Amino acid sequence: MTEEKKLEDVKLTDEERQPCEVWTRVMGYHRPVQSFNTGKKGEFEERVCFTEKAVAEHGSCCCSK
Repeated sequence: MTEEKKLEDVKLTDEERQPCEVWTRVMGYHRPVQSFNTGKKGEFEERVCFTEKAVAEHGSCCCSK
């Protein structure tokens, strides 16, 4: 039996799962998102991820008006 097949057979219940702690950089230092206040959590959810390659192909920054 291959290693891939063995991993596919593993099933976890919700009780067995461990929550993932998400950290982000704020004002030059790292903090867990869980410790943010309601407003900062909302800002974090609205963030958009981008890559330098995608911005370079677009030709201009989407933030400038």
